Amino acid sequence: MLYPNYQSSKQTTMKLTLYQVDAFTNKLFSGNPAAVVPLEKWLDDKLMQQLGLENNLAETVFFVPSTHAEADFDIRWFTPEVEINLCGHATLASAYVLFELLGNKKEEIVFNSKSGLLKVKADAQTALGFKGFLDFPSWKPKPATDYPQQLAEILGNPKIVSVSKNRDLLVELENEEAVKNCNPDFTLMKKYIDKMIITAKGNEADFVSRFFAPGAGINEDPVTGSAHAQLIPYWSEKLNKTTLYAKQLSSRGGELWCEQLSEDRVSIGGECVFYMKGEINL
Repeated sequence: MLYPNYQSSKQTTMKLTLYQVDAFTNKLFSGNPAAVVPLEKWLDDKLMQQLGLENNLAETVFFVPSTHAEADFDIRWFTPEVEINLCGHATLASAYVLFELLGNKKEEIVFNSKSGLLKVKADAQTALGFKGFLDFPSWKPKPATDYPQQLAEILGNPKIVSVSKNRDLLVELENEEAVKNCNPDFTLMKKYIDKMIITAKGNEADFVSRFFAPGAGINEDPVTGSAHAQLIPYWSEKLNKTTLYAKQLSSRGGELWCEQLSEDRVSIGGECVFYMKGEINL
């Protein structure tokens, strides 16, 4: 012991296991990292939010065994500042932990969430991790007219092709280069817009995007599964195809295999890579 005479004034009363997984990528230090915390029962909401802030990742996800007749687990997601109603990369990371690290033998895991039942099917092993497919709600955006007049200024005055909205504001720009080179004013954005997607037809991918959420404490999210619940129906209709390949153009980058399954559901596929396992002492 480094300090044999030292005695802590606080006795640890709870230990939680934390896994960190990079989602929507097949290599470490890219994609979107998620902190995954399996639980036997829910913690206090305030504590889960504090853990989300302490981890300081886009999402910390918690799941517990479900009492829902059709679900295996209940799932919740916390950014450093707020709880959100749907998160793709952290759901994929949770499925990775269950399939690859906790011995789940089922072909499909069903999560019960604030956005309904979410299914994740393991597809195939990859070099470093696995590939899974999320069965998510389809949130088709509708043309928007109530967006702030400062929108172009917020985005650095690019040419805007169209503006639509479901959960998040969805802004189509002229081309992939415009999405890649967009340099938003996040201070101004936070005054007017909680969450926003920018997108364009891709050069190699069917479409590309970036996702900003300063209202949730995340200026730019590396790869955003929930944004594709809007992007897939948008681009499926625009390109007249149901199977799409997408890239998110953040600095970490990520790729997604997408499909419009029906009017109400989309499939979002991605790979995962395991980064670390740790222990939380409370």
